[in-house]
Amino acid sequence: MKKLILITALSLVATGCAQQTFVMTPQESEPTTEQSHHFFISGLAQKKEIDAAKVCDGIDKVAKVEVQETFVNGLLAAVTFGIYTPREARVYCKA
Repeated sequence: MKKLILITALSLVATGCAQQTFVMTPQESEPTTEQSHHFFISGLAQKKEIDAAKVCDGIDKVAKVEVQETFVNGLLAAVTFGIYTPREARVYCKA
Protein backbone atom coordinates (compact mmCIF):
# COMPACT_ATOMS: atom_id res chain seq x y z
CA MET A 1 0.00 0.00 0.00
CA LYS A 2 2.85 2.40 0.84
CA LYS A 3 4.48 1.71 -2.52
CA LEU A 4 1.23 2.55 -4.33
CA ILE A 5 0.92 5.84 -2.46
CA LEU A 6 4.55 6.66 -3.20
CA ILE A 7 4.18 5.86 -6.91
CA THR A 8 1.00 7.96 -7.12
CA ALA A 9 2.67 10.89 -5.34
CA LEU A 10 5.72 10.71 -7.61
CA SER A 11 3.46 10.59 -10.68
CA LEU A 12 1.65 13.73 -9.55
CA VAL A 13 4.91 15.55 -8.87
CA ALA A 14 6.35 14.47 -12.23
CA THR A 15 3.41 15.88 -14.17
CA GLY A 16 3.66 19.44 -15.31
CA CYS A 17 1.76 22.00 -17.25
CA ALA A 18 2.80 22.92 -20.76
CA GLN A 19 1.60 25.72 -22.99
CA GLN A 20 2.36 26.79 -26.56
CA THR A 21 1.13 30.23 -27.63
CA PHE A 22 1.35 31.82 -31.08
CA VAL A 23 0.60 35.55 -30.93
CA MET A 24 -0.13 37.37 -34.17
CA THR A 25 -1.59 40.54 -32.61
CA PRO A 26 -1.11 41.27 -28.90
CA GLN A 27 -4.49 41.94 -27.37
CA GLU A 28 -6.38 40.67 -24.35
CA SER A 29 -9.74 39.06 -25.01
CA GLU A 30 -11.79 35.98 -24.32
CA PRO A 31 -11.20 32.96 -26.58
CA THR A 32 -13.50 32.77 -29.59
CA THR A 33 -13.42 28.98 -29.49
CA GLU A 34 -12.09 26.48 -26.96
CA GLN A 35 -11.76 22.77 -27.69
CA SER A 36 -10.56 19.80 -25.74
CA HIS A 37 -8.43 17.44 -27.80
CA HIS A 38 -8.26 13.82 -26.73
CA PHE A 39 -5.03 11.93 -27.31
CA PHE A 40 -4.03 8.42 -26.39
CA ILE A 41 -0.58 7.07 -25.53
CA SER A 42 0.83 10.60 -25.27
CA GLY A 43 -0.44 11.50 -28.74
CA LEU A 44 1.71 8.91 -30.49
CA ALA A 45 1.02 9.08 -34.26
CA GLN A 46 -2.00 11.36 -33.71
CA LYS A 47 -2.69 14.93 -34.69
CA LYS A 48 -5.57 17.35 -34.24
CA GLU A 49 -6.10 20.50 -36.25
CA ILE A 50 -8.04 23.71 -35.76
CA ASP A 51 -8.47 26.00 -38.76
CA ALA A 52 -8.02 29.36 -37.01
CA ALA A 53 -8.70 31.29 -40.23
CA LYS A 54 -12.06 29.54 -40.56
CA VAL A 55 -12.94 30.19 -36.90
CA CYS A 56 -12.10 33.90 -37.22
CA ASP A 57 -13.49 34.35 -40.78
CA GLY A 58 -10.08 35.14 -42.28
CA ILE A 59 -6.39 34.74 -41.50
CA ASP A 60 -6.02 38.49 -40.96
CA LYS A 61 -8.50 38.33 -38.04
CA VAL A 62 -6.57 35.72 -36.00
CA ALA A 63 -5.05 37.30 -32.88
CA LYS A 64 -3.67 34.29 -30.97
CA VAL A 65 -3.68 30.48 -30.94
CA GLU A 66 -2.93 28.62 -27.72
CA VAL A 67 -2.54 24.94 -26.81
CA GLN A 68 -2.23 23.98 -23.16
CA GLU A 69 -1.85 20.94 -20.97
CA THR A 70 -3.53 21.99 -17.73
CA PHE A 71 -2.96 20.49 -14.31
CA VAL A 72 -6.16 18.47 -14.68
CA ASN A 73 -4.98 17.17 -18.07
CA GLY A 74 -1.66 16.16 -16.50
CA LEU A 75 -3.48 14.51 -13.60
CA LEU A 76 -5.61 12.47 -16.02
CA ALA A 77 -2.47 11.45 -17.91
CA ALA A 78 -0.76 10.41 -14.65
CA VAL A 79 -3.75 8.44 -13.38
CA THR A 80 -4.02 6.56 -16.69
CA PHE A 81 -0.22 6.09 -16.91
CA GLY A 82 -0.08 8.12 -20.15
CA ILE A 83 -2.79 6.19 -21.95
CA TYR A 84 -5.17 9.18 -22.04
CA THR A 85 -3.48 12.58 -22.51
CA PRO A 86 -5.90 15.44 -23.27
CA ARG A 87 -4.95 19.02 -24.27
CA GLU A 88 -6.92 22.27 -24.41
CA ALA A 89 -6.81 24.42 -27.57
CA ARG A 90 -8.03 28.03 -27.85
CA VAL A 91 -8.33 30.46 -30.75
CA TYR A 92 -8.57 34.22 -30.14
CA CYS A 93 -9.93 36.48 -32.88
CA LYS A 94 -9.46 40.23 -33.30
CA ALA A 95 -12.42 42.24 -32.10
